[in-house]
Amino acid sequence: MPGSGVDWLPVPRREIAALERAADEAWPAPVRERLGDWLLRAADGWTVRGNSALPVGQPGVPLREAVEAVRQWYHARGLPARMNVPLPLAARVDAALSGRGWQAAPRVLVQTAPLATVLAALPDRTDLPPVALSADLSPEWLALAAERKGELPASAYHLLRAGGRVPVRFAYGYRDRGELVAVGRGSISGGGRWLGLMQIDVAPHARRLGWGRQVIAALARWAGTAGATDVFLQVEERNTAAIGLYRTLGFRTHHTYLTRYLERPPASLQPAQTGC
Repeated sequence: MPGSGVDWLPVPRREIAALERAADEAWPAPVRERLGDWLLRAADGWTVRGNSALPVGQPGVPLREAVEAVRQWYHARGLPARMNVPLPLAARVDAALSGRGWQAAPRVLVQTAPLATVLAALPDRTDLPPVALSADLSPEWLALAAERKGELPASAYHLLRAGGRVPVRFAYGYRDRGELVAVGRGSISGGGRWLGLMQIDVAPHARRLGWGRQVIAALARWAGTAGATDVFLQVEERNTAAIGLYRTLGFRTHHTYLTRYLERPPASLQPAQTGC
């Protein structure tokens, strides 16, 4: 929110909607269903973004009915009902959810920067090995992702590879002795405009040495050669260390979102799990 110490950009509502759709392209859940303009998404429960509704546009039914339809859709799949509510775009939806007892997870900032600004803020680090990029996922990369996100279901691979819908690269930062200490993921969506940065992670013993910047630099250079012009990322408002880093690279807050949720139904009401 303005006045919170976070740098904000004045953004038209239509641009918030466009960026939210570009972010969905970059992380597309394998199970998808429309409720009017709204999008319902599920991915075996792996990651909040892959298992939440996106209420952008009109649901085609009265708001009360739309909220109930979302609840039923997720609970029928044994998942908590969740909505990623972009603000201020969907403030009316957020108020309706709050009034119906949907809880709120910590606020997330959607931050953006011109790609040229990010590249200019990332000088070459000749003291660190270059970061390699690949279209493939190695067991090492997946092991680091699993440490942060838990065991990877089949849907995780779909999300990580963006279902083959948009270009994706995985970053690998190795120390001289061949130890993988930094990873990242970049995607290009929104008609080729947006580099989306996700899964930037550095092993605890290698932090504060510049590896995060090195990963971002490699992905930014790749996106530049592919024709992207802007960068976006999503970071929790309470993660002040990361926000401070991103500010030095030129990122400013484009908009925010709240994940509103209802817990999953009792086990007796969840669908039975069957083997193949």
